Amino acid sequence: MKSRELDFRGIGTALKQQVRLNSEHHLVVEGDSLEVLRKIPDNSISLILTDPPYHATKKKNIYGDTQFAKDNEYLDWMAMYAVEWRRILKPNGSLFCYCDSSMSARLEVLFSEQFNILSHVVWTKPNAPGFDGWKGKMKKENLRQWYGHSERIIFAEPAQEGNLHRSPFGQYLREKRTASGLSGHQLTEMTGAYGKVNHGGAVSNWEAGRNTPSRDQYSKICTAILSTGKVDSMLPYEDIIRPFIIDGTKEFTDVWNFESVRPYKGKHPAEKPIDMLKHAIAATTYSDDIVLDCFGGSGSTAVAARLLNRKSVTIEIESDWVESIVNRLTDLEVTVGSALQDEETITDVKLRVNS
Repeated sequence: MKSRELDFRGIGTALKQQVRLNSEHHLVVEGDSLEVLRKIPDNSISLILTDPPYHATKKKNIYGDTQFAKDNEYLDWMAMYAVEWRRILKPNGSLFCYCDSSMSARLEVLFSEQFNILSHVVWTKPNAPGFDGWKGKMKKENLRQWYGHSERIIFAEPAQEGNLHRSPFGQYLREKRTASGLSGHQLTEMTGAYGKVNHGGAVSNWEAGRNTPSRDQYSKICTAILSTGKVDSMLPYEDIIRPFIIDGTKEFTDVWNFESVRPYKGKHPAEKPIDMLKHAIAATTYSDDIVLDCFGGSGSTAVAARLLNRKSVTIEIESDWVESIVNRLTDLEVTVGSALQDEETITDVKLRVNS
């Protein structure tokens, strides 16, 4: 989609002083992510999939994990990210934010000022014996609470001002319908979107943000509104309807079972499994969408995005990891190019660089 390409170029231009890799598919940026985020243009990112310092874990080998003396200092810091994330996300964008279980409730409340919280995902780690960390080694009799063997992922969408669902699409549809001079009942009749229980129809539900129309239904909405001659244009489906693409063959509940990344030379201490990242990206983006990770770490989010034919923006503050990410993505392009020459699909490429 041309609009994505223009957005990607605009981001590259805005961040050119700090870009360490600028290619057709990837932007790798070195710097403090909060400062970098403030330079990214409004409404230019389709998905934020990121893994900030957890604070509660206090791991010295993870940058920023020990920098806050008090919980409120950490929450104030994350609140600044939430404001920037809301600003740079497209109206139909999504957010996945990893966090520790002990901080998740407070982060949800904090994020709810800027976002509609859609799911609180529990990531379990069904690792094989010998690869399950302290779970297998620790003395269970010393526990004084349930052992934390999961992480949390807050899944959210940008919110509009108002109450309840605060849907960007709902507001957009209401504004366009009102400008066209159509009543909700008239638009319902013109689109055939009647409800099963009554004739209030789906239009009222869409405007309230309870759900969204299918591609076919949205096409009928556009035709009806544009036919009045009072509205000049309607946004393409991919620019206004938040994607959520899932079926029974994939992990569709809010409990995700993906094994942790096993130790290997050069592994990032907070590295997330490629399959889990691909799962999140595939469900919530369209092809060529732009995926942002503002705590780049190992660069795995960018790898997962590329394997699914998405563009990526990766921000990392530590120079050594920036270099590692650039090398990993450069190697990835060689592998993907070879696979395409062999008529394989990108999603079939099995790769974890440096593993």
